Amino acid sequence: MAGKIDAYIDCVSPYSYYATLYLRRNRDALRSHGVEVELHPVFLGGINVGSGNKPPWTLPAKASYSKFDSERACKYFGVPQIKTPDFFPILSIMPQRCMIYIKRHYPQERYETTFLSLWEWMYHKNIDISKPEKLAELLKSHNYSDQEIKDILESAKSPEYKEALTANTQKALDQGAYGAPWFWVRNKEGKEEPFFGSDRFAFMWQYLGIPFQDVTIVEKAKL
Repeated sequence: MAGKIDAYIDCVSPYSYYATLYLRRNRDALRSHGVEVELHPVFLGGINVGSGNKPPWTLPAKASYSKFDSERACKYFGVPQIKTPDFFPILSIMPQRCMIYIKRHYPQERYETTFLSLWEWMYHKNIDISKPEKLAELLKSHNYSDQEIKDILESAKSPEYKEALTANTQKALDQGAYGAPWFWVRNKEGKEEPFFGSDRFAFMWQYLGIPFQDVTIVEKAKL
C-alpha cells in the first residue's frame, strides 16, 4: 500500500459530508495509486471540548459567513443546498456509535452509504436522526431487518461502543484535531501528517505524491 487516509468524521459536520462524498468519488483513482481511505466516526462535540475550539455557529462572525460558504460548498461538491434544520445542532453520540457498530458488522459499501444517509436525512429531509425512532426509519430504508435495527440501536447503549467512540475521538485529539473532518495521512515513505477540512485535498495529493489537476484559470479567448 502506497498510502493511507484515515478520515475522522461526524454526521453533525456538513464539511465531513462534503469530504466523504469527495473521497468516495475518487476512491478508485486513489486505489490505482495504492492509497486506501478509511472513515472513522468521532464525536465532534468531544473534539471541540478537548481542543478548546468552538463551533462556528457559536461565533457571530463565523455564523454569518457560514451561509455563504455552505452555499458555495454545496455547489462545488454537487449536492442540493443544505437546509439547516430547526433542531440543529444535534447530539450526535447515538448515531455515531451506531455507525461504529455497522462498520464492524457490515461490508464497507453498506456502512458508508448508511453513514451518508445521516447527512442526507438531516440536511436535505430535515429529519432529526438523533432520535432513535427516526434513525430506525433510516435504517429500515436501507433494508436492515427489524432485528438488525434493534441490535444497531442497542449498541449505542453498550459500554463497548461508548468506549469505541470515545477512543476514536481521543485518537483524533491526540493527532491534534480541533474539528472535523480531520485526516491523518501516511505516504509511501511511511511519513504521517494531519490535514483539516474539505478544501485541502490538493495539499494532500501533493503529500501523497499523486498526480492531479489543480484549479486553473482558463484564459478568455482573444477575438
